[in-house]
Amino acid sequence: MIFTVGLFVVVLGILVFIHEAGHFVTARRNGITCHEFGFGFPPRLGGVYKDAKTGKWKLVLGNKEYMGNKTLYSFNWIPLGGFVRIKGEDGENKDSDSFASKSTWVRFKVLSGGVFMNFVLAWVLFSVVAMFGTTELASNQSKYAKIIDKSRVQINTVEEKGNDGQKSPAAKMGLSMGNFIEKICVSGSCYEIASVEDLVSVTKANAGKEISIYGIAGKEKFVKKGILRKSEEGTPLGISIAQTVKVTYPPHIALWKGLERTGVSTYMTFSAFGQMITSLISGNGMPAGLNVAGPVGIAEMTGKAFKIGFTTLLVLMAMLSLNLGIINILPIPALDGGRILFLLIEKIKGNPVDAKLEGYIHGISFFILIALMLLVTAKDILRFF
Repeated sequence: MIFTVGLFVVVLGILVFIHEAGHFVTARRNGITCHEFGFGFPPRLGGVYKDAKTGKWKLVLGNKEYMGNKTLYSFNWIPLGGFVRIKGEDGENKDSDSFASKSTWVRFKVLSGGVFMNFVLAWVLFSVVAMFGTTELASNQSKYAKIIDKSRVQINTVEEKGNDGQKSPAAKMGLSMGNFIEKICVSGSCYEIASVEDLVSVTKANAGKEISIYGIAGKEKFVKKGILRKSEEGTPLGISIAQTVKVTYPPHIALWKGLERTGVSTYMTFSAFGQMITSLISGNGMPAGLNVAGPVGIAEMTGKAFKIGFTTLLVLMAMLSLNLGIINILPIPALDGGRILFLLIEKIKGNPVDAKLEGYIHGISFFILIALMLLVTAKDILRFF
């Protein structure tokens, strides 16, 4: 448990830090002063900055206020990512090196810099996975792929609940996405599962019976026991499966594969958000098969991904980075997309929205977002009881 929490903190820290680094680098490249670039969240432990007169690095300890023109690189007590304090981001300071004094285009670049870096990080991670070993459909092989493991039957998704509201057999047995199924035993007879057809045939023929599933999760072998559904209750096991094979790609092809996977994953994530919003607006609730996880749920997924393998953890990090970028670019006040929306309004009407009014809107939205996060977190915690 402690290791999972620690791993989650590291993963989240990297994602948020990269996001904030995007804002920081873009601001600096466009002549905007950044008072502070912090690793972690306050209270501040300490930091360093380069003195403009002497050219020497100076130390700042504790929470002493710093508003100098040279960036203070700080280390903070709460290791959950990072932040950047940009001069004039509140709209009040109009000095030539402030955010508020810059053109709409420059401010747009600064605000979208974090999201851009989240997409770049996802591309890099997907590319690394393609170089060191990625699982693909056995029927869809590229001529550049080098097969490094035999073809297996892999679980794509696990159905949590059936039409009757009861947990699926797979969920009860503790099967997870990414598990490989190698053998199924029923009443003393065992069947090797070498293809999707093998698994479908065996589970259908033994619907309603108790079975033992032999498989692999990451590098560990497992045996799971459970009772299949009867045929009239839905699919016997409650999973979707695919015939997969593990392959690697040379670096130049891996970069293209990483970009391709980033594009497909982005499209699928936007589609999922669209389905969720449409369903919620129409009063149908959360779409079936679409789950929203809070920090607790993401921490749990992080721990499971690490157990399956390091490349699986990298894939999860890439997906989380994409989600962080996509959520931030949505036109919701308090997020980057919300601030970009106010830039668009400013461009249309010819002058900025009142700074106090914009601040109030961002503040209210921020508290609503925190409330939603707490609600989702509570839902995640209740799953353990």
